[in-house]
Amino acid sequence: MRGVLSRSWQAVVYLTVGLVSAVPGLMGLYLVPLTLLFGAVFVALPWLPMLMRPVMWLAGFERRRASRLLGREIATPEPPAPTGSALEDGVRLMRSPVLWRVLAWLLLHGVLGLVAGLFGALIWPSVLFSLSMPAWWWAAPDGSVSALVPLHTWPQALTLPFAQAAMYVAIALWVLPLMARGQARLAELLLSPPRRREDLRERVERLTETRAEALEAHGAELRRIERDLHDGTQAQLVAVALRLGLADRRFATDPDASRELFLAARDGVEEALTQLRTVIRGIYPPILSDRGLAGAVRALAGAQPIPVRLDVQADGLRAPAAVEAAAYFVVAEALTNVAKHAGASTAEVAVHRDGPVLRVRVADDGKGGADEMRGSGLAGIRRRVAALDGETRIDSPDGRGTTLEVDLPCGS
Repeated sequence: MRGVLSRSWQAVVYLTVGLVSAVPGLMGLYLVPLTLLFGAVFVALPWLPMLMRPVMWLAGFERRRASRLLGREIATPEPPAPTGSALEDGVRLMRSPVLWRVLAWLLLHGVLGLVAGLFGALIWPSVLFSLSMPAWWWAAPDGSVSALVPLHTWPQALTLPFAQAAMYVAIALWVLPLMARGQARLAELLLSPPRRREDLRERVERLTETRAEALEAHGAELRRIERDLHDGTQAQLVAVALRLGLADRRFATDPDASRELFLAARDGVEEALTQLRTVIRGIYPPILSDRGLAGAVRALAGAQPIPVRLDVQADGLRAPAAVEAAAYFVVAEALTNVAKHAGASTAEVAVHRDGPVLRVRVADDGKGGADEMRGSGLAGIRRRVAALDGETRIDSPDGRGTTLEVDLPCGS
């Protein structure tokens, strides 16, 4: 019940704050057509980018709110790059799909957001108003007070207001959260970059960024391996060589001491092998080679402190080594987050290959509210997946669990 109340309150706040952008949006029903008509005039085009700045600010404000509610970041579309010519900038802005998507959101949000915002702001006061009717309805003119129907008698006044209040409570608890998520998804649909129209420059910039992150991660991994080998395995092997040298010198004069040195050297070799296996396991988990991705995921699920339902493809799940390693680490990191932070009672892991794409899904029934900026490991997952040109989707509304979905391209 606490989660239902929390979601209702979150929806009330979201819808009510939405009035900040819905009221100007309603004004845009009248001002935007006039502005565009004015902007179509040759002399007004140079001022069009400046005239659209308040609209873009409102779009950014709503984009940030929707990102927090949905639990995933909504990308900001890039407006046309300035050319230095005010007239050309205005023409390019008029031709940009970003402008028309923002204006479509503004007009829809101006109507729907205003209605939803007023609905969210007034629903709980309406509950209190209905509950108070039996105390004062009799003082009002006959038939002027209504609870589902106009009140005329005491039996009506002692039953219908409570039925109306119960209906309002049901709407507040279950309908308002749906309205809030619908409003947020409308913002996500219209205020995010159109994927099918993503131009080559944006694609190259994203690939450049992901490759830079991959190179940085690769360099950090090489430094970690070098540090582990230098401080651990190499130092242990040097100690073994010294013990063997001392044992060789003492063998003729003191066989017992020499034997102790040989035994210490043997222990050192075993410890060095253990450290070396640990370093190798950090590069590519041996279980992937021994049991494949399906077996490795089953092993991860079996080691969790909570029940984990598995939906793992039995046949044909093999993929390139880099893709399998990335999928394995995604599942491992996600289940670690579930165990440490989610407060969940159950989790679910699904791994399937759909043609050239390996799909990984990890979901739980915990408290939700996962945030990449709070160091929960989600940012690392996104970087690892982006390095392989994959996609990561995170849905983590408060009180409704977390769902992590990853698509990894793995060839045909």
